[in-house]
Amino acid sequence: MYQFDAERSRRLKNYHLFSLCVFLLLGIGLVTLYSASYPSATRLYSNGNHFIVRQLCMAGAGLALFFILSIIDLEKYRKFSFALVVIAAVLCIATFLPGIGIERNGASRWIKIGSGSYQPSEFVKFALPLYLAHLLDKKSNNMENISNVLTPVIVTGIFFALIYKQNNFSTAVFIVFNALVVFFLAGMRLRYFISAVIVTIPISIILVFTEIHRVKRLVSYLRPDWDPRDAGLQVNASRDAVVSSGFWGVGVGEGTRKIAGIPEIHSDFIFSAYVEETGFLGILLFFAMFSIFAFLGYRTAWRSKSIFYKLLAAALTTMIISQVLLNVAVVSGALPATGIPLPFFSAGGSSLLTTLICAGLICNAARKESEENAIEGGSI
Repeated sequence: MYQFDAERSRRLKNYHLFSLCVFLLLGIGLVTLYSASYPSATRLYSNGNHFIVRQLCMAGAGLALFFILSIIDLEKYRKFSFALVVIAAVLCIATFLPGIGIERNGASRWIKIGSGSYQPSEFVKFALPLYLAHLLDKKSNNMENISNVLTPVIVTGIFFALIYKQNNFSTAVFIVFNALVVFFLAGMRLRYFISAVIVTIPISIILVFTEIHRVKRLVSYLRPDWDPRDAGLQVNASRDAVVSSGFWGVGVGEGTRKIAGIPEIHSDFIFSAYVEETGFLGILLFFAMFSIFAFLGYRTAWRSKSIFYKLLAAALTTMIISQVLLNVAVVSGALPATGIPLPFFSAGGSSLLTTLICAGLICNAARKESEENAIEGGSI
């Protein structure tokens, strides 16, 4: 019995390490946001604490959900997976309803909730993977039959259409990409998977040219000096901030680009503020923390006994890590500008709440995997 308890304790260290990683990322993200947002908050709201106070409130709610979701049996959540995707679809539709939906800069991505707002596409980021993991787990014994993957494909297509209609192309493509990852891991026949990719890529390319702002971003990416005062302003200024940060950076709170150099730096381009102040050492810390996050998430998926746990942990880990890589690529100028926030860092309660919900579900799977392997390796 002593050996079993020792083994169980050792195994659960992985679960605790993942939780610690989440807390550290959240803490670093909040400090970075406070520094990056203070000038903008002062200028726009005459209160330098405006953004950080809102973020702290959402962080509190997110941490509460993180703890709840990490301890309640995942099997109970999967029973409500279909209800969650229905709710997600209704919320996405609500963005188009007068008096409920909020339009900003030509995009209908938000709904009113009291005096605040919520972005339903963030709800989709955890509801859809949960549903796909549940459904594909049930179909795992016969993935060669195209009819078994037809329903999840249609559901994914519906969410792509709804989010695209909100003028949120980057998130729509991002949702489809992560769904394809789940299909692949679930064992979809290679020819079906390749066919889906072949269809998705040209459609996405065509849709890029349906909005002028997307074309401008693409042209600005290919020719950075084409429109340096408009389409290329954020990316060019952000890249300059990253390149000029040096080894040590200028010091936390001492950055100057956040004052006027990079518009909306506290949002999707917050990584440039972080790098300017922490330098190359900060970059190493950043990627070390997310590498640990990815390693623990994917190891949980690899070692889980349940196909549902495997798919869910892999899908949600991919959901967060792919956002990180995409955001950093955009900020550094490696990819055209998109509207993908940086998990744990970017201002935005919807994004932070979703990130902590996803982390809580991964942590739940990690705890379950730890307990299963501890029992298997014990003396009982």
